[in-house]
Amino acid sequence: MSEFPHTLKIVTVWMVVGLLIFLGFKVHEHRQQRTRFEADGEVVTLRRAADGHYHWPGTINGVPVDFLVDTGATGTALPAGLARAARLETGGTVTSSTAGGLATGTLATADLELQGGVRASRLRVVVLPGLDGALLGMDVLGRLRISQQGDTLTIDLRDQR
Repeated sequence: MSEFPHTLKIVTVWMVVGLLIFLGFKVHEHRQQRTRFEADGEVVTLRRAADGHYHWPGTINGVPVDFLVDTGATGTALPAGLARAARLETGGTVTSSTAGGLATGTLATADLELQGGVRASRLRVVVLPGLDGALLGMDVLGRLRISQQGDTLTIDLRDQR
């Protein structure tokens, strides 16, 4: 085998360049993800994500979750797939008013833990089949002292209610 054909060389070079660009974006995304959340034991700091929302990492019954902080939601809501993964027992139908209109879901009870030390045991949650991601509502957020300045949301954990 003497040499690769010229076209194959060009395709290979472009594939390597594309791969390097992709990996660069992934590294950048990972760094942003890491710096969106900070906790020091007394204060949790969340920075607005690229999607314009605040996200708080945590778990539901030990299953990792990236909660979207939703101060407009009365309660915490979970997608049906997450409820299944967390092995939540659902029962009782409920109709919820969402940004997209009325949605029918079921009630469940879950143990919620947020990074930084916030816990809610046997929290009543709503499971909505059409929901894209977990929403952290005022049933949890209302127990905390929250302040917002610019693109930073600060949660003071010293006086959890």
